Amino acid sequence: MLKIIIADDHAIVRSGLKEIFSEQLFNAVTDEARDGQELLEKIRKNMYDIVLLDISMPGRNGLEILKQLKIEKPNIPVLVLSMYPEKHYAVRILKAGASGYLTKSASPEKMIEAIIKVSEGGKYISPTLAEELADNLIQDNNIPLHESLSDREYQVFCKLVMGKSVSDIAKELYLSVKTISTYRSRILEKMNMKNTIELTRYALKNNLVD
Repeated sequence: MLKIIIADDHAIVRSGLKEIFSEQLFNAVTDEARDGQELLEKIRKNMYDIVLLDISMPGRNGLEILKQLKIEKPNIPVLVLSMYPEKHYAVRILKAGASGYLTKSASPEKMIEAIIKVSEGGKYISPTLAEELADNLIQDNNIPLHESLSDREYQVFCKLVMGKSVSDIAKELYLSVKTISTYRSRILEKMNMKNTIELTRYALKNNLVD
């Protein structure tokens, strides 16, 4: 019996995934968590074979939760789900200990394939991501500017270059406008840039935005 816990703040996503698993993974038992804190609480009380983790949730983001999971339960494989393209987060997430990365636009068949591979101890990455990982290894001696950002700073960076305002980002991340402004200032300082326009140009040049 495969015990899966789905951590996502959208009820419709959790429901859809549970339906897919009930139809295509006959031996699966699913549980769910609405945010990272609930996930950690359940992980501490129950045994699971695999965690499906959304990268973008209220409060502590998925990347922070992933790192905490790998400290507390290092042997539980984590498959990260995200609405963001692979190029935004995948390399960073795999380095943090995830067993795979899948976008929410993936087909049910790809989802099942990833679940099975990860549950058996393997890693799930797409051919595109495999190529990016290879490039990342080659470029280790010439680290891109955005790799100097902390996980939270990178999250704010991605939202800024997608055209979101400081106040919008604050609402999405459940943080104050002052806190987001501080992150923005740190990002500009670390990347040696003057404003969001320069950040956006950098993101476009490095294929970090669509």
